Amino acid sequence: MRRRRGSLWMLAAAVATCLAGPAHGCGPVTSIATHGGTTTRYAFHPPAAAPGAPIALVLLPGGGGHLDLDEAGCPRALKGNSLVRSAPIFQELGFHTALVDAPSDMPGEDGLAGFRLTADHAEDLGRIVADVRARSGAAAVWLIGTSRGSISAANAAARLAGAAAPDGVVLTSALMFGQSGARKAYVSQTVFDVPLEAIKMPLLVVGHADDTCVRSPAKLMKGIAERAASARKQVVAVTGGPGSTGGGLAACEGKAPHGFIEQEAEVAAGIARFIRGGRY
Repeated sequence: MRRRRGSLWMLAAAVATCLAGPAHGCGPVTSIATHGGTTTRYAFHPPAAAPGAPIALVLLPGGGGHLDLDEAGCPRALKGNSLVRSAPIFQELGFHTALVDAPSDMPGEDGLAGFRLTADHAEDLGRIVADVRARSGAAAVWLIGTSRGSISAANAAARLAGAAAPDGVVLTSALMFGQSGARKAYVSQTVFDVPLEAIKMPLLVVGHADDTCVRSPAKLMKGIAERAASARKQVVAVTGGPGSTGGGLAACEGKAPHGFIEQEAEVAAGIARFIRGGRY
């Protein structure tokens, strides 16, 4: 991965601030109506400064997706997720952020479970995209999904159209290998269960070369881009960092190469360059 040091130390400071706990909250919580009479909440935060036309990022964490946002918009769960850690970095880079919690009927560790692949979930995310677009006045709204959140982001990107559709999608540490026959059926789901051919918007796929999570092998990332119909797309294998944590469940956690640990600022900066029309 190309390293552009410049102001990366300032972004690293934003990571430290997030991990220590923001003094003034993580952003006001917005609740919108979603499928079947449920509600879905997200924490909205404006950028530190907005160079050029404003852009908003809808952030979809991994795991079960249940952040259990508190009154200040800060997650009480999934604090180690890479997008939770990176939200303040994106704000420093000039983006509005919307950190999305699981719907009200899907709390707990399983959270979204198999719902991530459904049309209802895509429509829920479309409502959030439209709400964020209106709230931020952004010229563009992008979806970023990490780990299991990559399934949600890809599903929405493939299904949505019009004002509810995102203007681009970023998949990080995408789940590309399923475990058939697992005790929980949704563990078999991957981004390849999505009709990727329907994705026509700009697409960035980012993984770590040292990711040893069995579900997100970097060697499979090119298959996502090959199937997508995006006119502008890029696949990036990040290198460096502290290295592999070995195998097992720990390899699929946020504080591992799977979550770009100690490289959050560099990865966010690369994503920002792509979103703004350049190369990662």
